[in-house]
Amino acid sequence: MDKKDEKIAGIKPADHDRKAKEEQEQQQLQDTLGKIKQKLLVLSGKGGVGKSTVAVNIAVSLSRRGYKVGLLDIDVHGPSVPTLLGLGKEKLVGTPEGKLLPIQYNENLKVISIGFMMGNDSEAVIWRGPLKYGVIKQFIKDVAWDDLDFLVVDSPPGTGDEPLSIAQLLTEPKAAVIVTTPQDVSIIDVKKSITFCNKVDLRIAGIIENMSGFVCHHCGERVDIFKKGGGKKLAQDTGVPYLGDIPMETEIATLGDAGVPFAASDDPEAHTAALFNTIIDSIEKQGDTQ
Repeated sequence: MDKKDEKIAGIKPADHDRKAKEEQEQQQLQDTLGKIKQKLLVLSGKGGVGKSTVAVNIAVSLSRRGYKVGLLDIDVHGPSVPTLLGLGKEKLVGTPEGKLLPIQYNENLKVISIGFMMGNDSEAVIWRGPLKYGVIKQFIKDVAWDDLDFLVVDSPPGTGDEPLSIAQLLTEPKAAVIVTTPQDVSIIDVKKSITFCNKVDLRIAGIIENMSGFVCHHCGERVDIFKKGGGKKLAQDTGVPYLGDIPMETEIATLGDAGVPFAASDDPEAHTAALFNTIIDSIEKQGDTQ
């Protein structure tokens, strides 16, 4: 259809330009996502369950196994990934081609977060849905991710704009890892994440129960502060795979504040790192079958 026909049909130049831009963006998204073998969305219906810690350690663990991994932090209002990886002072730069260069954590792991664009730690992001959707889309299509085996996405809690946007933007193969803590107040909200995944046709790789008991740093004794087994029971009740549990340890909090993921530990006595390896084994096997 030429411009004369468009005028007769009532198509305005602005409409034509908007459609052309949307088609270009869609092609850029497809080009980027086509280079990523597996996408993992780390979700939770409840805040404060350690979801970002789990996402970071999944990404680090996979990278240490030799996979090319991207870690995408879409928690616009509370980006924790830069701090957890010790990258809080890093800033994003662009390429001559107009792409954003992700921050390199190690040889195999690249990271993107709104935290790398903030002026300081106390700066608040006050955005409504369309702006958040726009930056999430930009962090896919305008970032030089290159070829990846896994893209791990750290989503904010709940089933709102950010999880919905990323679930709809990402192409197959993709799956969700759902994080909960054992107590009922968490399980009730996390059930909604399972419903969310079912409604948006997002396969669930499994449930992880975080803060599953407290392990004393001195004597090694375990105390179930938040009970135990709520995540496993939820998995059984809903027919979702159970990936495993991660106990509370003072070392996890200390390492997190220091920007050192516990999955990066080479300590043979690091109990939590060993437990986490079994979780990664399951995720790795699922990725191999896609």
